[in-house]
Amino acid sequence: MFIRSLGLMVSLLLCFYSQYSASDQSVTDSLSCPNAELFSGKLFTDVCWACLFPIRIAGVSITPGDAPSGASTKSICMCEDNLGLWKPGIVNSLWEPARLIEVVRKPGCSLALGGITLPIGDKRLWGTLSDAVGGNTITKEKLSFYNVHYYAFPLLSILEMYMPKRCSPDGYADFDIIQLTEIDPVWTNDELAFFVNPEAAAVANPLAQAACTADAALGVAGQEPLTSLWWCAGTWGEIYPMAGTALPNDFGRTTSLLAARTIATQHRRGLAHLTIGDETICRGSIFPTVPKSQYKMSMFFPRAESKEAHYIGSHPMTWQGGEGRVIPQVGEDALYMLFRWNDCCNTL
Repeated sequence: MFIRSLGLMVSLLLCFYSQYSASDQSVTDSLSCPNAELFSGKLFTDVCWACLFPIRIAGVSITPGDAPSGASTKSICMCEDNLGLWKPGIVNSLWEPARLIEVVRKPGCSLALGGITLPIGDKRLWGTLSDAVGGNTITKEKLSFYNVHYYAFPLLSILEMYMPKRCSPDGYADFDIIQLTEIDPVWTNDELAFFVNPEAAAVANPLAQAACTADAALGVAGQEPLTSLWWCAGTWGEIYPMAGTALPNDFGRTTSLLAARTIATQHRRGLAHLTIGDETICRGSIFPTVPKSQYKMSMFFPRAESKEAHYIGSHPMTWQGGEGRVIPQVGEDALYMLFRWNDCCNTL
């Protein structure tokens, strides 16, 4: 009788402990990987819908807004279909919400997928943010590191809003995962990133770095960056090396820099296309360096930029709401929406 009672007591204790552990684990997971609530009402309230403008039809802006330099001004176009027949059309242009970029510390953490943790990476890939304090000596321990997840997110196509079907330069029509840096060996190794992208040697000199001052000046003013300086990211830092480590800086610039490096990586590997200009109205073209004027970014989490977006390299002081974007514990990771200028021939 005593043994049976003892066994029952042990079973109850184990059951209580397992429930407590599961509850404690769920709390820990929710704190280390927050939910950005992307697929909720925030999809309408926290998205910068005004950032789509201007919308151009046949070269005429039907809404206010600023188009980037190099955008097509054509009205009428002709494109060849799959059968080799040429079809006439009109040129449509706008800032298209095309991608989502997560910049997270915890390996596998997905803010966009409801705060779940994907079974990738391990504790050795846990990231951290290092602020620009503590002297001039930079050691490996003082560098920032984040993991980045790059998603296809053609929002206008998903919501079946204004977007001609043939105006998708890369074929994505739904939410999809494109890149996870936890499974990319280049992201965690600066030396390997150099050998994969050897053009970094051409800009690893004082003259090339001094040229980035001009791009940074435009970033301080919140102006369009210089696409010709493809190795610079304005006030955020340098595109190279295309890896996950960054010099100590504030939260906004560090996470934005790693997001910009991911965009540059996609272009370098031929996975992202040039979509701006007269030569791209029929189809996007491969462009091995990042065309910075083609893109704008707006933060969705932890503090949404719902009224305006910013160019690559813009200082956080020029963003909507300015600096101070970190929310302790529940908002130390970032989710950005990437807007891409899209010039497209909408054939009849």
